[in-house]
Amino acid sequence: MQARPDEIIIGIDTHADSHTAAAINGIGQVQGTLEIVTTTAGYRQLVAWARSIDGTWERAGVEGTGAYGAGLCRHLQSEGIEVIEVDRPNRQRRRRRGKSDPTDAEAAARAVLSGDATTVPKDRTGVVETIRILHLTRRSAMKARTQAGNQMKDLVLTAPEGLRAELRGLSTRQRVRLCATWQLEPVTDPTTATRRALHDLACRWLTLHDEISYLDKDLKRLLDATVPTLLAESGVGTEVAAKLLIAAGENPERIHSEAAFAALCGTSPVEHSSGKEDHRRLNRGGNRQANNALHVVALHRARTCPESRAYLAKVQQRKTQRAANRCLKRALARRLYHALMADLRPLLT
Repeated sequence: MQARPDEIIIGIDTHADSHTAAAINGIGQVQGTLEIVTTTAGYRQLVAWARSIDGTWERAGVEGTGAYGAGLCRHLQSEGIEVIEVDRPNRQRRRRRGKSDPTDAEAAARAVLSGDATTVPKDRTGVVETIRILHLTRRSAMKARTQAGNQMKDLVLTAPEGLRAELRGLSTRQRVRLCATWQLEPVTDPTTATRRALHDLACRWLTLHDEISYLDKDLKRLLDATVPTLLAESGVGTEVAAKLLIAAGENPERIHSEAAFAALCGTSPVEHSSGKEDHRRLNRGGNRQANNALHVVALHRARTCPESRAYLAKVQQRKTQRAANRCLKRALARRLYHALMADLRPLLT
């Protein structure tokens, strides 16, 4: 979007308790700076200040629209302002010019003016945000449950011989069920202390297990209603669908093509050529959770899907096994993008 000389662009450097805004016009002249608190009153103060500057204000570059700037982003969008997500300032430029909140805010505004910043922030007001919150809670519960199980295993390894002999041959679930039924005695020695620790960890494991079960039911219900086409794809379950949906967001216009979705998932090959050498290297960027989801689908389809097995066999005629697997993930990104967009586009209406 070409800036007009009379246009005002606001750049905002966000923090937990305060935001700093800088205004520039369409030819890059600084019009002023403002610091506000991160409350509704502060957001209204910023809007009133920006509109009091001579010119037309339509765009704002905001750092951290998914973190510190989420509340401000929602407020600006409700006021009809186009919000553009801005990455942190270039480190080389920062070393030359130093760092301050007004300087970072000005850099955000200039990134919008120059066209370097064009990313549309995710919509965080609908069902996808609901799924993201539940999925985040589930991941935390899964991590804590695994940690509790591992701690029980480690305690058994060093437990007194009587406890060790009783528990060492059991699986995690069997060990949890047994330890949760123990009647505890006062802690007086290492044996009773170990029994208390194993009992408490087992109860924690069972509580987290129930929490995960409830979250799985809620996630499945929401995903069945939101992305049925995506879930119908081979190898795509609740976990994979949630990761891909969260990466894409609720506003599919952010992702303008399947190539952009592949880059978002870190499956697009990156040019690594020089002179007569023509190579592509692995893309280590993008959303790593989405990349993991595509990896899981690729492993599943490589074992069970005739179409994917035929594709791998064809690609392996001219590429290594590792390169062929990367090609499969890129092809899956293309296929799942269209399934995901078919589910998301009706949300716009």
